[in-house]
Formats: sequence, C-alpha cells, structure tokens
Amino acid sequence: MSPDFIVTNESTNSEAQPASSPPSITAIVPARNEEAVIASCVESLALQPEIAEILVVNDQSTDKTAEIVRGLMAKIPLLRLLETHEVPLGWVGKNNAVFLGAKEATSRWLLFTDADAELQPGAAARALQIAEEKSAALISFSPEQVTQTWYEKSLIPFVYTRLAKHFSYDAVNNPASPAAAANGQFLMIRREAYDSIGGHASVAAEVLEDVALAKRAKAGGFRLWFGSGQGIVRVRMYRSFREMWQGWKKNLYLLIGGTPHAFLRELESTIPWIPLILILAGIKIPVLTFVGVCFLLMREFIYGAELSRNQMPAKFIIYYVPAVALYASVLWASYRSHMKGKVEWKGREVPITLPGAPR
Repeated sequence: MSPDFIVTNESTNSEAQPASSPPSITAIVPARNEEAVIASCVESLALQPEIAEILVVNDQSTDKTAEIVRGLMAKIPLLRLLETHEVPLGWVGKNNAVFLGAKEATSRWLLFTDADAELQPGAAARALQIAEEKSAALISFSPEQVTQTWYEKSLIPFVYTRLAKHFSYDAVNNPASPAAAANGQFLMIRREAYDSIGGHASVAAEVLEDVALAKRAKAGGFRLWFGSGQGIVRVRMYRSFREMWQGWKKNLYLLIGGTPHAFLRELESTIPWIPLILILAGIKIPVLTFVGVCFLLMREFIYGAELSRNQMPAKFIIYYVPAVALYASVLWASYRSHMKGKVEWKGREVPITLPGAPR
C-alpha cells in the first residue's frame, strides 16, 4: 500500500514449516535510488530457500543502486539485474518496473517486495504455508514498522491505527466480502492468477497498485489472505522527514477513501475538536482549560489502547499531539495534491485523475 499499508489486531504466527518442495518463488524488487537499503533487502531474500530467483529492476536510479546489485551478483547466483527505460505513457514508474520483472519471472509464485523491506527467516515458507492452508492465490503481509526518529514514531503508528479503521483483515480474507486490500511491501501472487487478471498492466496508472491488484484478484474469483507481518517482514519506510512527507502525501488521501467526503469525515474524526475548543475557551473561563485537558488525556489513552491492539509500542502514546498535527497536515497536503491532479515521488511527477479534480 505504497507507504503503502495496514496493521490491525490479527496476529500471524511466524513459525514457518520446512519447505518440502523445490524453490517456487520469483522475488521482484523495483529499485529507484535505493543504495541505502537494497543490499539488506536482497540478502534477506537470498536466505529464503523457497525463492528460486531474485529480479531487481533498476528504475533509472541515479545513485549506486545498480552498482551495489552487480556486486551482490557475484555471491548470489540467483540474483539478476534488469533495467527500465522511459516510463510509458499512462504508467506509474513502479508499476512499469514490476511488470517488466514479472515478464522475466519463471516461477509459479511471484513475490513483489520493496527495496526497504527485509524478510525474516522463514518468511517465504510461511507465505506458501498460508497459501496452501487457505487455498489463497494472493498472500500479503502488512510489515512490522521500524521507526527511529520522533517524527516516524509520531506519524507512522498513527497512520496505521487510522487505516485499521478503514480496512479489516477478516473482511479481506472473507471470500463473501467485496473488501480487498494488500501491501506492496510483501505481495505474493500465483502466476496464473496474476496473468488472468492482467497483471500490473491492468493497474498501470494506479498509485495504490497493491490495493488495485488485490481488488482485481478478488473480483476475478481468486481468494486473498492479508495479515500482520510481525516477525515475518520488517520495513523502515522513510529515512528523512521529507521522504516521509512525500510518501504519505502521495498515498494518504487515496487510503482513507479518495473522496472529498471521506477526507472531511477523516478530519472530523481524527482531530480532537472538543478538547481544543474547551482549552481555547479556557482563556476566558479557566476551568474549561482543565476540562479540555482531561478530555485530551482521554483521547490520548484511547490512542494508547489502539497502539497495543495494532501491535505497536504503547509508549508511543507520548507522541499523540504531534501525531495528530502531522497527520492532519499531511492529509490536507495529500488532498490538495490529488485535487490538483498530480503527486510527486522520487523526482517524478505522477498524474492522477479523480472525480471532481480540476483538469
């Protein structure tokens, strides 16, 4: 989900079963200026016995990404480096990269993962085990989030607790429900299912290509399984405030519904309006400040419970106020960008067409 996605209250047993069959997965990693993380990602993939080949698709990087991958190829025989050229008209760059990788893949299963993702031991085996047990054609994990700076600890957990209210693992995993979602940081799909729904060519212009692909798979009659990636795959999504801002600015408006009504509803339910009004009213009536602070503390404790339910450290409760401020700000920025019909990511301008957006 692109910063893609969701952490909710369902846990996943990360204990994997030993592989009883030959390697059957091709891992496909789109990489655009990922020199800081690509080696860790590839090395974690190479430790999965179920992965038969690793295809890194260098998406016109201007840093040392390709050079690092070539260096790894000497010690990881199953690793290959592919190169993209100009992004075709009507395509998002990442979608074009993974589509090129999928065309070169030779395995029964395709694992799409991002360069900042690190698979834990047994991750691929666990995904195959779930596929067999649940008769699922698409398996996706919402990764364990690694946060280091104050702004990561503020915004990222808050975003995921909010997204947990919009998506349900149970609904996604229920074949009778139309709900569909997936996280592009770990999305494994059976090759015949991928080809049947048209692959990434069918979602070429989608910014949230992982969710769009899941929707097409479920509509096509294929079973989905989506769950927590705790102990299975870890991701530190952003390494600077600017990256974090751009990432959520690109995706957040779509993730909360992608309509002006959904945007207003999200602001209404997220910002603690009553405590803020009471605190401001306390300028003239001091007792209202006390009442407002009490209400704000109640909201903060509720947030702490949501953090625990979503398998995140409850101590991040101390970041509640900056979390709300950052979330509301980036949601507003995301809304404005989408209304203007374009977002920016990694030096590229991505055009977007939304109902009601100016042309």
